[in-house]
Amino acid sequence: MKKLFYLLVLASLMVVLAACGSGEEQDNNSEGAKSGEATSLYDQVMEEGVLTVGTEGTYAPFTFHNSNDKLTGYDVEVIREVADRMGVEVEFMETKWDSMFAGLNSKRFDLIANQVGINEERKANYDFSIPYTYTSAVVVAPKGNEDIDSFDDIKGKKSAQSLTSNFEKIATENGAEIVNVEGLAQSIELLKQGRVDVTVNDRLAVLDYIQKQGEEEIKIAAKQDDASKTAFAFNKGNEELVQAVNEQLKAMKEDGTLAKIGKEWFGEDVSSK
Repeated sequence: MKKLFYLLVLASLMVVLAACGSGEEQDNNSEGAKSGEATSLYDQVMEEGVLTVGTEGTYAPFTFHNSNDKLTGYDVEVIREVADRMGVEVEFMETKWDSMFAGLNSKRFDLIANQVGINEERKANYDFSIPYTYTSAVVVAPKGNEDIDSFDDIKGKKSAQSLTSNFEKIATENGAEIVNVEGLAQSIELLKQGRVDVTVNDRLAVLDYIQKQGEEEIKIAAKQDDASKTAFAFNKGNEELVQAVNEQLKAMKEDGTLAKIGKEWFGEDVSSK
């Protein structure tokens, strides 16, 4: 009888232990599921309260250090506003452009804010936010010149261009006579001196020049309809974070904040065509 009693007690203990082990396993599985749910980049950003951003810090007026050595610029201020509206801080990881996408690939940062143009090759490898900058080729002419208001009008005109740029090709395709220069500043100087008739360049670069130097003598006479788009770049598979950033960019467009940031840096809204 004693032996039978001991066997019954032992069997009861084994049942209890098995039940406890099953409960612990379920708890562990439950905790694992919870931690699995928290592994998305968006959840990580929101939990840590920090959005890490890759940027050059040497590419004015988009991302650079001012006279007080503070990182600033159009792209920097746009992503700062996005992060602020998301309720997180921004940690900038300054990186040379040549290694920017390698840094994103290795997850050193969550996204790139550095005037990244959207093209088919990049779209195959990365996800993008909605565009926050549009730019296109423009024709710059002297103020008071009413003969040039389209790209067709530069045919036969002297156009100051850097020979290695895409804008030289555009000027050539439209029949301009090319005068070789080193960059935009020299192009506009020749324009002011009357030694050339026009220059074809990037809209943002021209707006930046006008913002810094004034527009007493020059104007944007024509703009191409085909605009290139700039957006924040993400590794693929982070749709939730992309969506969260897009929500804030859309809100910034609707309430005029994005236009205001553009006007501070370029004198006009550059978030639309």
